[in-house]
Amino acid sequence: MTNTRSPRIVISGSGVWTPPESITNEELVESYNAYAAKFNVEHAQVIASGEVEQMPMSSARFIEKASGIKSRYVYTRNGILDINRMRPKFAERSENEISHQAEIAVHAARLAMAAAGKTAADIDAVIVSCAYTQRSYPAIAIEVQNVLGINGFGFDMLMACSAATFGLHRAYDSLASGSAACVLAINPELVTPQVNYCDRDSHFIFGDVSAAIIMERIETAAAENTFEILGTKAQTQFSSNIRSNFGHLSRATDEDPYGWDKLFHQAGRKVFEEVSPIAADHIRDHLASLGIRPEEVKRFWLHQANLNMNKMVIKHLLGEELDAERIPTVLDTYANTASAGSVIAFHLCSDNLKRGDIGVICSFGAGYSVGSLVVRKG
Repeated sequence: MTNTRSPRIVISGSGVWTPPESITNEELVESYNAYAAKFNVEHAQVIASGEVEQMPMSSARFIEKASGIKSRYVYTRNGILDINRMRPKFAERSENEISHQAEIAVHAARLAMAAAGKTAADIDAVIVSCAYTQRSYPAIAIEVQNVLGINGFGFDMLMACSAATFGLHRAYDSLASGSAACVLAINPELVTPQVNYCDRDSHFIFGDVSAAIIMERIETAAAENTFEILGTKAQTQFSSNIRSNFGHLSRATDEDPYGWDKLFHQAGRKVFEEVSPIAADHIRDHLASLGIRPEEVKRFWLHQANLNMNKMVIKHLLGEELDAERIPTVLDTYANTASAGSVIAFHLCSDNLKRGDIGVICSFGAGYSVGSLVVRKG
């Protein structure tokens, strides 16, 4: 379903909080290879008998070639590179302290609010939309709302790597219906706790970050830099090729609640082959519904999961190779930040567009899900 242009709604501010710590491919590979070598020695007998597979070695070159990723920001390095732990170590916080996820959400929110020239009194809705929330309830969004002193309402929503665009879709709908006058949409992506650092094919994929956007009706926007929403579009098609099975039922099944299937895992080749054309067709159809040809789009802010996938999407869409300025890439330093990637690309690579230039914010991922916003520089 595509929304019309009345009332006129704009993105008036964005913000990105980047963690102060990062891990390079080389550091990650050194740790993984040490773990794999230790595993192979300790399980040499069952590996020789064929009961257990030998763990393969990795390399920084393999990671960059497979994904385009060179490094990633992380909430904490503590524990990730420890071959006797292989997962981040977060300090437990009491129920009277701000949660880790709300804290990074607030950081990004304040940056977006400053960019839009908004105070808490101007905002009446908070949407926290991401791949994972730290807890089921109370909602992280309501915690953020409380910390910032915002009246109105807040809610969480989960939509894996399409959470940002689906959250912005909900923000647009709230503004169009009149249920909100100014919406703060945040993507606080704490993904590293769900990474299987013992798996060669996925241990390098994700990083942590927090991104936020302010959306409001054009009459109330005072920011110098605004982007009018020309249309929103969402699409889903069920697939199990990207999954994370951890949930409240894990306690009741008597299986390992932290087993490999409870962490992020995917059939990478199938995802690459199936999602790329779906995303390209989605963008083409969305633009066509607005009377816009793909060639007229000045900037594509695509989901930042895999450089080769983005190249394939653009090849399907435009029949040409990826242009670094027209289709900016941030995953080389941020890695896959789940839903936040396209918002990071928008935030970092939108200032140089001219008034009237058209852009597309698009995400795609588990579900399968694809979400897009077509915007025009104001």
